[in-house]
Amino acid sequence: MSDILSTISTMVIEGNFVDMVDKTNAALEESLGAEDILNNGLMPGMDHVGVEFKAGNMFVPEVLRSAKAMQAAMDILRPILAETGVETAGKIVLGTVKGDFHDIGKNLVGMMCEGAGFEIIDLGKDIAPEAFVNAIKEHKPKILGMSAMLTTTMRTMERIIKALEEAGVRDTLKIMIGGAPVTLDFANKIGADGYAANAASAADMAKQFAG
Repeated sequence: MSDILSTISTMVIEGNFVDMVDKTNAALEESLGAEDILNNGLMPGMDHVGVEFKAGNMFVPEVLRSAKAMQAAMDILRPILAETGVETAGKIVLGTVKGDFHDIGKNLVGMMCEGAGFEIIDLGKDIAPEAFVNAIKEHKPKILGMSAMLTTTMRTMERIIKALEEAGVRDTLKIMIGGAPVTLDFANKIGADGYAANAASAADMAKQFAG
């Protein structure tokens, strides 16, 4: 790995978003490609963050800083990657379900998955079943990720899966769910394909689904 890519990776791990724009532009000026910067700078950094987060050595505020650092670089790289037609790992549609306004976990999942090479379509929070169905029809993602942080909104996930079945698009994608009250048992009961306890696990699961 070149020195500048190693530095970018370290900046992600340390959550140094302040200097990331300058360093990303410097890498491009050194004729490093956007794909190279993503695959060999940002992604190894986010992989390390994911491992440390799962091990309990990093906590949500630190992971948010790392995600913010990666986001600063991706804001520069995303248009270049789109222009050069670089293949992504696939599309993921994300959303927090209707009636739920919590989005920190969902946002972390999006950033971790983008760091793993996926294209993220983030619908936001308080998303109705029909909006999920429309997004799946429009974007044709490999994966749908749904979040609920309240026991009262968990059941909406089941309604969304039923709506996808009725629309004839359920079998076109993998569905992963998460959120504080959600469990693997609940995921199995409602017919989801997987449950992730945290953002790092969600990114690992997405990689398995896309593999």
